[in-house]
Amino acid sequence: MRSRARENALCAFLAAAGTATMAWLGLYGFAWSDYDTEARPAFAALTHGHVLEFLRLAPAYGGSLVERAPFALLPGLWGGGQLAVYRMVALPCLVAAAVLGVWLVAQMRVAGRPTLWRAVALGVCVANPLTLRALELGHPEELLGGALCVAAVLLAARERPLWAGLALGLAIANKEWALLAVGPVLIALAPPPGARNWKPAILCMGCAGAVATIVLAPLALVGSSGFVASTRGAAAPPSAIFQPWQVFWFLGHHGPEVRGLFGEIKPGYRTAPAWVGALSHPLIVAVSLPLTALAWRRSRRGQSDALALLALLLLLRCVLDTWDTVYYPIPFVLALLVWESLGQQRRPAMLALSSTVLAWVSFQWLPAHVSADAQAAFFLAWTAPLATGLALHLYAPELTRRLTRGTLRSARLLPAQEITVSSLDSRVSTS
Repeated sequence: MRSRARENALCAFLAAAGTATMAWLGLYGFAWSDYDTEARPAFAALTHGHVLEFLRLAPAYGGSLVERAPFALLPGLWGGGQLAVYRMVALPCLVAAAVLGVWLVAQMRVAGRPTLWRAVALGVCVANPLTLRALELGHPEELLGGALCVAAVLLAARERPLWAGLALGLAIANKEWALLAVGPVLIALAPPPGARNWKPAILCMGCAGAVATIVLAPLALVGSSGFVASTRGAAAPPSAIFQPWQVFWFLGHHGPEVRGLFGEIKPGYRTAPAWVGALSHPLIVAVSLPLTALAWRRSRRGQSDALALLALLLLLRCVLDTWDTVYYPIPFVLALLVWESLGQQRRPAMLALSSTVLAWVSFQWLPAHVSADAQAAFFLAWTAPLATGLALHLYAPELTRRLTRGTLRSARLLPAQEITVSSLDSRVSTS
């Protein structure tokens, strides 16, 4: 135990330093953020001892507020105000990503991965620019949900069904998109072909259902007029929310000027088709079912395929959601990172790192430089090939291996290019 602590001490210190830096940069204030309008009133009621009012004021992701409620009470120990509450309720989300990063680096060290590879993995977990924007916008719960979903798959693959169910249940209560992780968890828990021991899967799903019910039941009962109504609205979102970073964008039309939630004009934005609001979120679940079933039939089952499926489903959640925004890709990046870092790839987690950079460019840099149509085209230009690659890995692994071997063979057999140097009338290879 002491040797493990010594081996992971530097990594833990770096993770803590990265977490503290992100908190310092991203949690400077909550004015004009989603936290200010959605979560702050509920937490304010809780800190004043009004538990029922806290439940009534909770937004659609009120389960996340319930899970983080104990941290909202801590500033009362030293007389902290609402700013201290805002920072404390983001702490468990940042810590979850840091713990995942330290664990991942430890596993990579055991596997003999180079230091650079481990540094990339830790950096994506604890110093991600997407995380910084999530903190600034008041949505650290995306980080918590992503870490819990990945943890559920990892625990399931290690035959810890109850712990996997606990993580999965907390993730689902945190935000409903975590239902996408149910299939990957079941694949990680599935018995080998021919075996009929389904007890671990039953225990896991039962535990997940119980945990999610315990967290969400008070909201459904006490806050029925707010929580249930807002949850229904999230399931069938209004078409007025129509961002460029999703697959339906070019089906919209340029008509009257489009305004944001605070009345600001959005130049070049399209108006959503009337039907897209009712289709977007249900389609995410509908697509995940056949993809999970096909992975169940064709997959070798186990940790690697379960993580690849989780990454694919979380990426499709971004592509198919008309609400897609800068913090939505965080869970996908975490799942992709762990899949790459623990897999057989002989390279750093370049897909996760490049996805982080491309997402930041899509959501942060491009809006100030190009039109909304160009933003949509760029987003689809990198997400569509990535989703296709993950799907090929899952559903056509032999084809993927043949293509990879063919590419490597072509690179090895490529003839050297030669040029003639006229002054000496001799050929010099430039390969």
